[in-house]
Amino acid sequence: AQQPGTPLSDQEYHQFFKFLRITIQASTACHLRELYGCKNSLVQRLDEYENHGVIPSGPICSELPGNPSFHNFCTFSLYRCIMKKYFIKV
Repeated sequence: AQQPGTPLSDQEYHQFFKFLRITIQASTACHLRELYGCKNSLVQRLDEYENHGVIPSGPICSELPGNPSFHNFCTFSLYRCIMKKYFIKV
């Protein structure tokens, strides 16, 4: 274990910035969703990419505790954005 206050190792820095880049990209996608809505062609392409080419209809069940469901994928995605839980899956 590293001593508190010491810099990260090269491998730890790689992991740190990899996670940071992924989180920033997810945050940017959420910002696009909030600005333009789920009907925007770019947002729809991102949703299709996330779901192997097809945006699920509804209702959507998630990996959240208690398996909460959402009316559609758009509602689910907006929830992830608002709660900053970018990596929850359906």
